[in-house]
Amino acid sequence: MAFSDLFFLFLFLPLCLVIYFRARRIQTKNTILIIFSLIFYAWGKPVWLLLLLGSAVFNWFFALKIKEAGEGQLQKTLIGIAVVANLVMLLVFKYAGFFVEIVNGILRTRIPVPSISQPVGLSFYTFMAISYIMDVAWETSEPQKRFSDFLLYISFFPHMTAGPIVRYETMENDLRARKITNSDMYEGIVRLCLGLAKKVIIADGLNTIVNSFFGNDISGLSFVGTWYTVIIYSMYVYFDFSGYSDMAIGIARMFGFHFEENFNYPFMCSTIAEFWNRWHISLGSFFRDYLLYVPIFGKRRKYGGLFLVWFSTGLWHGASWNYIFWGLYYGLFMLLETKIGKKRLKSWPVWWKHIYCILVIAIGFGIFYFEDLRQLGYFFRNIFGFGMITAHTPFLDVITRSSFRSNIFLILASVLLCFPVFPKFRAYMDNKREDEVFAIWKQGLIVICAVLMVVCAIMLVDSTSHTFLYWQF
Repeated sequence: MAFSDLFFLFLFLPLCLVIYFRARRIQTKNTILIIFSLIFYAWGKPVWLLLLLGSAVFNWFFALKIKEAGEGQLQKTLIGIAVVANLVMLLVFKYAGFFVEIVNGILRTRIPVPSISQPVGLSFYTFMAISYIMDVAWETSEPQKRFSDFLLYISFFPHMTAGPIVRYETMENDLRARKITNSDMYEGIVRLCLGLAKKVIIADGLNTIVNSFFGNDISGLSFVGTWYTVIIYSMYVYFDFSGYSDMAIGIARMFGFHFEENFNYPFMCSTIAEFWNRWHISLGSFFRDYLLYVPIFGKRRKYGGLFLVWFSTGLWHGASWNYIFWGLYYGLFMLLETKIGKKRLKSWPVWWKHIYCILVIAIGFGIFYFEDLRQLGYFFRNIFGFGMITAHTPFLDVITRSSFRSNIFLILASVLLCFPVFPKFRAYMDNKREDEVFAIWKQGLIVICAVLMVVCAIMLVDSTSHTFLYWQF
């Protein structure tokens, strides 16, 4: 079940809200959310529910034992077992086939490649479990003694399938006591509608353009066509994933939970480091806090930690070489910026810094897209213009020009919405002192959201596939 399913929007979520608000006790409300969350997760493939429940029981139990053990060798052993067990589960279900292929390629063996389907949301709830174990070990959070509350933290349906990676401390207080105000409902509904519009109107429209170019053999794609498509793809990934995050944050807000932001207009960045401070914030902060300073061969190594973080960032996204290359590609630019230094970077002209970031980010999304390394080779050849020399590909083709003209309004709207135009306008209107203007604005925003919801519902009726991109990760 996806947030952009009509069944979810007009039956599952309203039914959950109605039953939830009829309950009075917080524990009853939590039980209702657990039941609906487990139904949500089991909707596609019920068997994976056993893995989720097993992971929850295991991590809840070990966190309690880690706290009881106190400081010492026993605690370190328990932490090691818990973290390794979570990683092994992730490696088996997500990377077993990939690693067997590597072994077969290196050793010329014929080990059967296992075909194991990956449970939806595995990477996200596994990382949440690891962060919980480490926070308990570092005494930044107290272990949850009530299993049902911990199960709600792990399985809460707004964040379970595609993030954000929510820290336990973010939900800890709300699990025990929370009040839902009119402001929570208003902001939650607005965020849900805007996130849905990002996905259905913007992202799905951009994805159609991408598939028409990158969905086929790109060996003959023009220089301009390659740049055009990869920039469109960059915006597609942003609107698809940030749209999901908006919906997750909005839905959680409607139930009284306050998630942190996962995106902060990343294309406004002036350095690659800033881009990653704005993009998929929950993943970046996870690797920074739990992996960057891990001792390598007994010592904290600055560049070794940086390599480990970006190798892991790439590998986390999927069992394919292009994701590893993508992670190391960004790691290289992070190292380069570290060597240049913040003072020198600040001295660069602003326009040059933005151009530099756009070029690096666009090429990075090309690496991210092509799992077929041969197609990735064609991408590099075309985007740097070598195809015009070696394969006589055109500088600009008729199909690219026609696509741009046909989708000009979608593209312009996408570019505009990559900048915080709406938040700034909303902040201006919210700060209006005239009560009448403020009231009209508040009501008008609800009308806008209602219109967007209707438009999205109409578009979803004929839609055959509207799965969020990050479900596969």
